[in-house]
Amino acid sequence: MTIQRTSAEENPSANVSKASRKKIQSSKSGRWLWFWVGMSGIAMVSATAGALLAVSLTSNLQQAQLSPQEEAVFDGDRISGSGLRFSQLTRPVNILLMGMSVLPPDVQNPPAETKNLSYQPQVNSFDGLSDVMLLIKFDPETKKIIMLSIPRDTRTEIEGHGIKKINFANVEGGPALTAKTVSNLLNGVAIDRYIRINVLGVAKLIDALGGVTVYVPKDMKYQDESQHLYINLKAGKQHLNGDQALQLLRFRHDALGDIGRIQRQQMVLRALMDQSLNPATVTQLPKVLDVVKENIDTNLAVEELLALVGFGVRTNRSNMQMLMVPGRFSEKGEFDASYWLPNKDGIAKLMAKHYGVESTQAQEQQTVEPGSLRVAIQDSTGSDRTNLRPLIRSLEKAGYRNVFVAKAWGEPLDVTHIVAQQGDGNSAEVVRQTLGFGEVRVESTGNIGSDVSIQVGKDWLQQKALLEKSTQP
Repeated sequence: MTIQRTSAEENPSANVSKASRKKIQSSKSGRWLWFWVGMSGIAMVSATAGALLAVSLTSNLQQAQLSPQEEAVFDGDRISGSGLRFSQLTRPVNILLMGMSVLPPDVQNPPAETKNLSYQPQVNSFDGLSDVMLLIKFDPETKKIIMLSIPRDTRTEIEGHGIKKINFANVEGGPALTAKTVSNLLNGVAIDRYIRINVLGVAKLIDALGGVTVYVPKDMKYQDESQHLYINLKAGKQHLNGDQALQLLRFRHDALGDIGRIQRQQMVLRALMDQSLNPATVTQLPKVLDVVKENIDTNLAVEELLALVGFGVRTNRSNMQMLMVPGRFSEKGEFDASYWLPNKDGIAKLMAKHYGVESTQAQEQQTVEPGSLRVAIQDSTGSDRTNLRPLIRSLEKAGYRNVFVAKAWGEPLDVTHIVAQQGDGNSAEVVRQTLGFGEVRVESTGNIGSDVSIQVGKDWLQQKALLEKSTQP
């Protein structure tokens, strides 16, 4: 012990050098590790930035020529970061998305190849009626994406043109007048950017994303020889290519007309987000843009698009909410045309809760009393209707007095969906807690005459069996 200690004391550099060598080696390996991590990160950012730069140099994403007054309709403040944060969303942003279906008579100078045809093909233009309209809020503060569907037959005032269907605004004033009209309808909500995509580009976009797996709720067959529009889909879960998905999105020949079509649009949108919003989408964005660039018109910069996609990738699917402008169908003979008549009080409440738009009409959001809620039950299990009676009784026992059985839900569900049809997720959550099963979805795919729709899944059959077992003597 004495010798070892003396030896160490006499030659302390021996131990120090060993420790130093280990530290130096560790330090070097650590520095090399961080160097390669850093270089990999820089390479990834550089590659993405380079690809985006290439797209931005070769693509003119904004095809509309807006006057300074029209540009002023939109909030021009930056929405994404700078430097290495260029792909990060920095503030809440509202995007007006329009789907355009344009025929030769809708444009002043239709393509020459369309003039001698016996039918009217879709034209790659943005000058016609807006067939689809969505106001999408990307909110990094609440980490939510909120999509509000605006029925194209909504009766509203278009500045300078009187009261018309809202889809007419694009014909008269393009994206700026449409944005102004939507803002006026929705209690002055700010609109930051717009995207118009032609129906020809929708199929290309879905194909570029690899198609979409969705449940087709029923057999759909329709043909319009004047447009060469052919819809032929069978009911059931299936993987649709772009053309087939477009058939599902465009079909409107049922009892709910355009509102039923909006519900199917929401189903396809949710499926697309579930299947396509992933890190790979970010790296493929330049390729996707290159495929559809001729069919898109937007005042979003490419880096802003990347920031929106990146935010979508990081957003929890339960924080993606889908709403619809509240209202009702006009009655036969009420007006000279059929309209969706917006409910001003419902709009005020919806905009205050989800878009932060204050209004004297909107009261502070509180949980609604169960007795005043309209609760629809839509069975998806295909079982006898008597199986729903215990479910109805449990709701009535909890104070829900307006409970009714609606048309069955076509898609077989393992987990019950408790749908906040009017956007009131709080009341839907109270229903879920009352039942003790299911998952809440803030969307408009339920019964349009309800506040909350319970789309009954197989978990109810399991719950029912447990209830019956526990009550046996």
